[in-house]
Amino acid sequence: MTATTSASALPDSTSPKVFSLIVAAGKGSRFGSDIPKQYTPVHGKTILQQSVTALAASSYIQQLLLVIAKDDSVAKDLDFSIPVTFTEGGAERWQSVQAGVEAVFAAGAKDEDLILIHDAARPCVLAKHIDLVIEAAMQHPYGAILGVPVADTLKKVSVEGDIQATIDRSSLWQAQTPQVFRAAKLLQVLSYVAGNGLMITDEASAFEAMGHAIKIVPGNNQNLKLTYAEDLTLIESILSSR
Repeated sequence: MTATTSASALPDSTSPKVFSLIVAAGKGSRFGSDIPKQYTPVHGKTILQQSVTALAASSYIQQLLLVIAKDDSVAKDLDFSIPVTFTEGGAERWQSVQAGVEAVFAAGAKDEDLILIHDAARPCVLAKHIDLVIEAAMQHPYGAILGVPVADTLKKVSVEGDIQATIDRSSLWQAQTPQVFRAAKLLQVLSYVAGNGLMITDEASAFEAMGHAIKIVPGNNQNLKLTYAEDLTLIESILSSR
């Protein structure tokens, strides 16, 4: 496919290389389907294919690595908009990311190169936001992620279902992907997670655990992740409008 970008978004020979991977080893239990949610059909393609197409719209991304489950019998039979390679993921998300990072290093990544990580179930990200988060990571010692400020009122609730407090949302953001990090630093923090038995829900959390600040770049609320069945209607509508 052909992407239209501004001259400032075009990579140059002095920039670190960008290695991209999509984490597609999960089952998506909250989605409530008999198939992993990344293989849900939408507009004639799977969610995973749509997510690859979204990344391919960035001039920084010409190929990527798919991290899939050991028993995945679907991904390798799909057609994608850019060349893809595969590696096997683990039981937890961070283990899948670690496997992907190790594969990227085996493919020739250097310590100061960038590794972009995207959710398989997030097909609506815009090319301009992909470019912005990559360019922010290029200027940062550790990396950058996409996110949006929290808009709704947040309540702290007891296990019994009683409201205990209203949370100040003025400094709260909702993390999204892509998340983009320096390759060597990412491998280091994932090793820290493994060595300390930490449970993380995104890669930025691993950097936070080691006291490393990560830049957040404003995205938009259309960059939805397919989590629940009702999300599918919104994703279909967003993709239809483009």
